[in-house]
Amino acid sequence: MGAVCCSGCKDTKNSVNGKLRILMLQVISVPFNFFYYLCGAMNVRIEPSWKNELQGEFGKPYFAQLVSNVRQEYGSGPVFPSGGNIFAAFAATPFPQVKVVIVGQDPYHGEGQANGLAFSVNPGVRMPPSLLNIFKEVSAETGVPIPADGNLKRWADQGVLLLNSTLTVRAHQPRSHAAIGWEPFTDAAIEALSRDRSGLVFLLWGSDAIRKGHAIDSSKHLVLTSPHPSPLSAHRGFFGNNHFNLANDWLIKHGQKPIIW
Repeated sequence: MGAVCCSGCKDTKNSVNGKLRILMLQVISVPFNFFYYLCGAMNVRIEPSWKNELQGEFGKPYFAQLVSNVRQEYGSGPVFPSGGNIFAAFAATPFPQVKVVIVGQDPYHGEGQANGLAFSVNPGVRMPPSLLNIFKEVSAETGVPIPADGNLKRWADQGVLLLNSTLTVRAHQPRSHAAIGWEPFTDAAIEALSRDRSGLVFLLWGSDAIRKGHAIDSSKHLVLTSPHPSPLSAHRGFFGNNHFNLANDWLIKHGQKPIIW
């Protein structure tokens, strides 16, 4: 089943039916769910199993403000990724299939880079330095050559959730959406994984990602931390962290297939 945004909500932002549905919800005083509003207005979708896990977040006050902020940002200038890719990480790795979680900071802010998966770029896009350093570490640990492209969908398909702490960014302005409300939402995603799953691996690189560790139960999950793979910090402990081998060792120990990095 493909990703859906809500029951019966398949209308694009220009759909008359979609606008009427929103108007009817307001008129008949049904409690208004701001996630459905975002869905109908921006063609945003979330994978069904994740929608079920995060359902409780969509009606919270912070999420209403987040939706307002996101809509305003997308309406006022270039923002990445495209609206349809905001929740791409969830679509690529459904909740029951997650085995490893890699937490990033925010999407790439250059034109044509962000595809909704943390650290990933589409084929044909030049690898950003952090991603190249990730592949260098993978190669050093496993002997696998650095790939020709930086599309990490192949990792996501194997159960690696590539989740940014902040899911959107203004063009050419890194961290520009760090304070618009994404952090509580991505915290909730990590909390759900920690609570409802067991035997997962969390790879937290850099101070922003490491702060997410407060929501993880380390008695039932493996939590690995190191400096960020950015050129500014990779030589201070990212290189040589052996995280990719350690993750696979843990997965094998817990009866899971290792990741083909």
